[in-house]
Amino acid sequence: MTAENLSVPAAELMIVGHYDKPAGYGTRRPHGSPSWLLLWTQAGEGRVEQAGAAFTVREGDLAVLGPGSAQRYRVAPGAGRWRFWWVHFQPRPSWTAWLAPYAPATGCHLVEGVPAGVRDRVDRAFERAFQDARWIPGHPAPAGPPSAAQPAPVVVMASPARELVLGAVEEVLVLATASAGAVPAPGIEGGDERVRRVLDLIAAEPGAQHSVASLARAVALSPSRFAHLFAAETGQTPMGAVRRARVRHAASLLEVTDLDVGQVAAASGFVSPFHFSRAFRREYGLPPRDYRARLRRP
Repeated sequence: MTAENLSVPAAELMIVGHYDKPAGYGTRRPHGSPSWLLLWTQAGEGRVEQAGAAFTVREGDLAVLGPGSAQRYRVAPGAGRWRFWWVHFQPRPSWTAWLAPYAPATGCHLVEGVPAGVRDRVDRAFERAFQDARWIPGHPAPAGPPSAAQPAPVVVMASPARELVLGAVEEVLVLATASAGAVPAPGIEGGDERVRRVLDLIAAEPGAQHSVASLARAVALSPSRFAHLFAAETGQTPMGAVRRARVRHAASLLEVTDLDVGQVAAASGFVSPFHFSRAFRREYGLPPRDYRARLRRP
């Protein structure tokens, strides 16, 4: 089965494709797509319309479109071609925070101007996703990138292949949102470089034994001065930021590992499963076990 047999992919399906389309190509979905859609432009220009937003995508631009809103995308007027990778998928919960600063409209995201030095790596991630979409344990994976500019799209059916493709999509989102630099992280626009360094430190090691004093030392400030600056820049306390980063880290472990709740709590820096469960429920609205069970429900 290929995507060519489906006018609109079912919500649970994952499909990977690569197009090089001439002027006149376009897709319109009056009721939107039931799945999320990612579009990575390699060359030419495309025109995207969704949820009241309309924008042109060019080389190095990444568009991520949510489900359920009227959707149209096509070769941009006046452009000769549009060459792009596309993936229909369901996102992991942690991805929405990365995309939030790049939302011109609800459920519609545009990451513009991914630096030239990063684009080759993004391209390779898509090539790997296309190969892994057809991967079967015990069989060699197809080698090399697609041999044609417009190979047949692949519907990802096997569970291991889905995880591999999701990993490639996650890499693309991290590379694009972290390097584009078009929109600063929420709460620190035009802010202090020391606060940004601390946020990077927390994100890199959420499970470390952070404290206000240790974070302050990392940027050569007194604890009181650092706490005041951090709150003024981000609207949250330093330890509140640490707690949220730990919960997000724990959510990722619940999604992709079989560690029990106690192990997830320890790996994410929580002193006890009880404190972890309470913090997790506050952030996600349900206990860790229920969160994992909901993700794995058929």
